[in-house]
Amino acid sequence: MKIIQRLSEMKVGQIATIQAFHVDTGFKYRLNGLGLRIGKKIEVVRHAPFTGPFQLRIGSTELMLRKQDADMIEVSM
Repeated sequence: MKIIQRLSEMKVGQIATIQAFHVDTGFKYRLNGLGLRIGKKIEVVRHAPFTGPFQLRIGSTELMLRKQDADMIEVSM
């Protein structure tokens, strides 16, 4: 059974699959350019305290994403 949640709810070390983006088209293209695509596996490497950014790993690429942007990405565990 898949658990659907927001990327911002993931804990450090968890791996999930991207299911949907709830953003405008322009930002979706930007996320795609960074490697975030539906069906890709994503891992949370680190999360800064409070409302700080998330450090994510997709394949061999690592990137930082703001919490408010991570709130708009739906993943399944």
